Amino acid sequence: MIKLSAYDVIVSPVITEKSTNASEHNQVVFNVAPTATKPEIKSAVEKLFGVKVEKVNTLVRKGKVKRFRGIKGRQSDVKKAVVTLKDGETIDVTTGL
Repeated sequence: MIKLSAYDVIVSPVITEKSTNASEHNQVVFNVAPTATKPEIKSAVEKLFGVKVEKVNTLVRKGKVKRFRGIKGRQSDVKKAVVTLKDGETIDVTTGL
């Protein structure tokens, strides 16, 4: 089993309308590595951003089949993590690390 570093676990923040609305409830959404577990995600967020994490929920969005100029292609699967922070903790994902 390969141990991922904190920078390998958290791939990127998700900045959408739905994730922005979730930030009002102390939740932040990240794209994470497909092999990352909930404890790894929790420790990576706490280490990188210096906040306390209450819980982590994960989901895998299956890749869609799309056409580009008549050629069928497939988008890759994406694993996302919805991280709920403890009260009083915030992360501003627009500024980066």
